[in-house]
Amino acid sequence: MRILHTMLRVGDLDRSLQFYCDVLGMTLLRKKDYPGGEFTLAFVGYGPESEGAVIELTYNWGVDSYDLGDAYGHIALGVEDIYGTCDAIKARGGEVVREPGPMKHGSTVIAFVKDPDGYKIELIQRQEAGDRAPEVAATAAS
Repeated sequence: MRILHTMLRVGDLDRSLQFYCDVLGMTLLRKKDYPGGEFTLAFVGYGPESEGAVIELTYNWGVDSYDLGDAYGHIALGVEDIYGTCDAIKARGGEVVREPGPMKHGSTVIAFVKDPDGYKIELIQRQEAGDRAPEVAATAAS
């Protein structure tokens, strides 16, 4: 077994796709409308679904906001240069809600950004050279 995706309900699919693709550097992998159910699914990620987990953005037609509640925590992304990544996110219009720095009671350097619907995404400074994930900051230069 493996994790396939995490689903987030979004109030404006175009705005969310702009954030996840243009600000965070993900790729739109597939998108499909379901007229009978009045919803659209869009899958975004840093690589093919066959190779890693992705995010499913679900837009229910006519619903523009959700109560996020207090159970949701965050999605985490590993980055190689957390300071450069946060600068790139801000330059592309993203909102950094916790600047980079050590986590409470630890030494791991983290930061948090918020997507257009209020979902939080944690950025974690990678420690090991062999543990590399696609870097958000690298996409800002393109």
